[in-house]
Amino acid sequence: MRLATLRAGKSHILYDADSLCDAGEAPQIGPSTFDPDWWQAQGKITGQAPGRGASLFLDAGNGEEWVLRPYRRGGLVARLSEARYLWTGLERTRAFRELQLTANLHARGLPVPRPVAASVTRHGLTYAAALITVRLPGARALASLLENGEADDDLLQRVGATIRRFHDVGLDHVDLNARNLLVDEEGKVWLIDLDRCRLRGDGAWKGRNLKRLESSVTKFVATEETTRTTEWITIGYGS
Repeated sequence: MRLATLRAGKSHILYDADSLCDAGEAPQIGPSTFDPDWWQAQGKITGQAPGRGASLFLDAGNGEEWVLRPYRRGGLVARLSEARYLWTGLERTRAFRELQLTANLHARGLPVPRPVAASVTRHGLTYAAALITVRLPGARALASLLENGEADDDLLQRVGATIRRFHDVGLDHVDLNARNLLVDEEGKVWLIDLDRCRLRGDGAWKGRNLKRLESSVTKFVATEETTRTTEWITIGYGS
């Protein structure tokens, strides 16, 4: 994967040149690529994910789908601006940092969706941003599988083992929850949404990640299933 940048007006775009550029030609991407209305006009919005920001599923052609995720604030600060962030430099924007981190992990063979591009549009002292990744066909959130009683012991062990792989390379996932772990049609576990995450040295953050996941799991399983679920994840993590 070869990352490159381009500028179009107020927008800065970081993209995977290997997948978006034909030999000797300009990249097939621009500000409209991050505009939901543009995709709607093409009739190429295929669905929408739940959650804040309403990620869209896009028909990118050649049998591939993308996920377009705008960055949205939550909590009290969203009352001031739901989609704007303080500008402190291009390389410090959330979109550029997340795409670079995702590309790093993808290059190491870790199970993250392949990043496509990130867009940052500056508005004076603030900016708006969006990220595009490749959609995982048929993947379902661990949360959904837990709710429907479809997460058996073997899957839970694979969840734990997958988290351990990321921890071993130093990924601190600050929002590790059952919605950010996906399971594809072959049972492979993937990790998504690396916003504000980072690589760091060994430390107590690993335990905090696991505790956050445990708290998330309790929302999707019956009380009597909570212990079994977390124990099998822990077994997988330690194996």
